[in-house]
Amino acid sequence: MAHALQVGKMNRRAWIITGLLVLFQIIAFADKAVLGLVAHQAIPELGISNVQFGFIGSAFFFLYAVASVVIGVWAGKAPIKWILLALGLSWAILQFPMLFGGGAAVLLVTRIILGGAEGPATAMSLSSAHSWFKPSDRSLPSNLIAIGSTLGPVIAAPALALIIANFGWRWAFGALGLVGLLWTAVWFFVGSDGPYGAKFGKKSAGLGTGHSFDEVAVDSAPGDASAFDRQQPVPWRSILLSGSFLVAVFAGFTNFWTQGFLTTWSPKYLAGVVNLSPEMVALFFTFPWLFGAAVLLVLGILGRWLMRRGHSVHRSIGIPFGASLTVAGLCFLLLPATSGAASVVLLTVAAGCSVIYLMAPSAMAYAVGPRQRPVLMATLGGIASIGAIISPTAVGLFMDAAGYRTPEPGKKDTIDMIAHMTDGVHQSFGVAGTLLLIAGVLSMVFLNPDRTGLRLQGKLARLG
Repeated sequence: MAHALQVGKMNRRAWIITGLLVLFQIIAFADKAVLGLVAHQAIPELGISNVQFGFIGSAFFFLYAVASVVIGVWAGKAPIKWILLALGLSWAILQFPMLFGGGAAVLLVTRIILGGAEGPATAMSLSSAHSWFKPSDRSLPSNLIAIGSTLGPVIAAPALALIIANFGWRWAFGALGLVGLLWTAVWFFVGSDGPYGAKFGKKSAGLGTGHSFDEVAVDSAPGDASAFDRQQPVPWRSILLSGSFLVAVFAGFTNFWTQGFLTTWSPKYLAGVVNLSPEMVALFFTFPWLFGAAVLLVLGILGRWLMRRGHSVHRSIGIPFGASLTVAGLCFLLLPATSGAASVVLLTVAAGCSVIYLMAPSAMAYAVGPRQRPVLMATLGGIASIGAIISPTAVGLFMDAAGYRTPEPGKKDTIDMIAHMTDGVHQSFGVAGTLLLIAGVLSMVFLNPDRTGLRLQGKLARLG
């Protein structure tokens, strides 16, 4: 096995696994985006208000945090392959109740359970990918998996819009269920855990480096990539209270806040405020996600290039991540002053630069050894997801407070109602922009996982 790694024979398998994980993330985020795409037809048919629909959007994240942590802990004791298989199968099954005539209550319950099943997806995908690549090469596959998250809505929007137009909005859920079953079948035969995972680390003496897993990497420089996989387990209190983790959680919170808006309210905003046709809404809905994919690809290549040249995780991932969030915050703050095409451009840049959440857990993975990575990344995602719990309901409340009311079935929004909707959504843009701007600056200054890891290892050595 070690010889195969040294001569690169496992490289192809690593990228095949990465490709499947990208597809996994595409399905996960398509599952999130479907609610916003069916909003126009589902709200009047189900007989619910904007706030109630926003609550259903928020409900997706009710179990997200708890499930992320629970599954993250389990991941340290079971092969990640089987965890991913169980998650994918549950996603598929949970789509079918709405296909077969479920009402508002069924939608609420299935979205809550589905959110719990999707909560650990990001951490498990990154943990699986990291187990196939050496530390200095992990930035690019991590960001490719993140790109899968942004491509989910891009691929889903036109495909589901076509399905909705021809077969009705319920078949949007059914189609996602069928795709999920297909991915699960492929993963069953192809998926597996890689050689750089925790179990391999304990047996392989550092992949030929001459060091055991339990050695402390205190004397290693930040650019010494091999040191990251030789870190000892450290007290959870020390990790969770570190400056890097707290900043990563806050930054992730702002990313999830934006995701909550995009997946729940963005189509309605584009249709009402920007006044686009349903076909154009499906097209323009993809723009922020496409732009986000481009940002992630560029930052992934940049991070890999910098890491291979010995730069720290802070410089390679932390600073670029923070800079992107800063740009996003500024664009959101400028949005209320624009209209028409300019608002679409600013929303594209603002949302695209902020839907890069996976860079946060990818960076924090360098602060601990292989055994603790799944739990750390899952915990980070679970706490950060609170942003997506609050955001959809908050936007609905902003719109209601501004005087917006959903039109009766078969009727369109009046000019006055569109004005009220605009006021409410613009208020939410101000909140999002402020949060992202603060998170961006903090990330550029304090998101320093490799230094955090070295400090924790040093403290552990002194205690020993």
